[in-house]
Amino acid sequence: MKRLSHSLMLALLGLRDLLLSAGPLALIAVGVLVAAYVYLDPQPPRTVRLATGPQGSAYAAFGERYAAALQTNGIRVELIPTDGALDNLRLLREGRADLGFVRGGVADPVVDPEAGIQSLGALFYEPLWVFYRPASLRRSQPERSVTAPVELPSLAGLRGLRVGTDRPGSGVPDLVGRMLSANRVDASRLRIVAQPAEEAAAGLVAGRLDAIVLASASESPRVQQLLRTPGIALLDLGQAEAYTRIFPFLSVVTLPRGVVDLASDVPARDVALVATTTSLLTREDTHPALRQLFAQAAQTLHSHAGWFNRAREFPNTRASELPVISEGDRAINGTPPVWQRWLPFWASNLLERMWLVIGGLIVLLLPLSRVVPPLYTFRVRRRVFRWYARLRDIEARMDAGETLREALLDELDELDRVANKVTVPLAYAEELTPCATTSSRRAAGCCSATGRRKCRQRKRNNRLTIINS
Repeated sequence: MKRLSHSLMLALLGLRDLLLSAGPLALIAVGVLVAAYVYLDPQPPRTVRLATGPQGSAYAAFGERYAAALQTNGIRVELIPTDGALDNLRLLREGRADLGFVRGGVADPVVDPEAGIQSLGALFYEPLWVFYRPASLRRSQPERSVTAPVELPSLAGLRGLRVGTDRPGSGVPDLVGRMLSANRVDASRLRIVAQPAEEAAAGLVAGRLDAIVLASASESPRVQQLLRTPGIALLDLGQAEAYTRIFPFLSVVTLPRGVVDLASDVPARDVALVATTTSLLTREDTHPALRQLFAQAAQTLHSHAGWFNRAREFPNTRASELPVISEGDRAINGTPPVWQRWLPFWASNLLERMWLVIGGLIVLLLPLSRVVPPLYTFRVRRRVFRWYARLRDIEARMDAGETLREALLDELDELDRVANKVTVPLAYAEELTPCATTSSRRAAGCCSATGRRKCRQRKRNNRLTIINS
């Protein structure tokens, strides 16, 4: 039991010396890591603001999906309802939202990047849907045969009709005005009513409007309802390619025959449309970890096939009007680091933000760590050499004859007693050789009182021999 206690004490003392020797380096490392952590702020806030769109819109539906995706990582997404893309961009510019859905043609490719607004990539097509009532066209063109099919030939055919558009905050009225201006049609002279999309759709079905213009993804419930409503037709934009030359942010898309309802063959033929591309915009001061989470979620939410795209065509960086920030580009075109697939979010994020600091710290500490072994040796030997100093002092006084022999013997006894209590690792035991000799002589004594007296007498004789010599 005593041997076990002695071994444990040796281990604890060795550990203490090692910690004290390496302590300064450990403090430096901890100080650098704490300073880097405070400066880099690797862990994101737990709440982020996402500007979406009106209730029931595709933007609102996608916002709910993003909120559910980020909730798994402990991030709460605050959804901000708006009138649409124009409102979302305004909130981003004012700093009242961290991210937002914005369609092409709304942002300024020069001013907004300078203001710190960038893209996480293009997410989906948002076609311009022009729904109309053929019966209204027939009434406006009485010269046509009753049996002849009535179709809206182009946007210029909206003259004289009651037209509904989305709210001004959606950006749709501005887009319609620009496209009508390209047809030399003054939008201010048309009977255009800007109102919520759901009210415009209801007005068209009820006959209060002759046509409506919406910009929305195909996932919008209103769009899918109108495509299936009898008596409502969709404009086949034969000049779609020309619009893309005039407005570079537009793309030509085709609604394939039967894609809405194969059994009912809706639509009955391919329909040409123009579409903007909606991007997820963010501010530069949004935490990089949050931008990374949204970019990764976009890969899951928008990579499937749709009415206008094949699988994995979105998200992409090609159709984004604004520069794509690094997190978006890495998520779309790069390969995620290995640790992101195996570590939880907080750990992989900490490693990604701090790896440069950790690497630099290792490079710094490697040469400094060479100081630790000499410091450890010095601390161990210092416990031994302090008693050598006392022994030399006793020898000096013995040579000078300044002290009585009995007093010197008592000091040697005390030194012997104290030295025997000094504990050092085995590798440094030879440093205690003189004291160890004394200790071995003492350990050789008998357990009886007579034996202990003989041992003490033998020790005194040895000391007297040393003094007399």
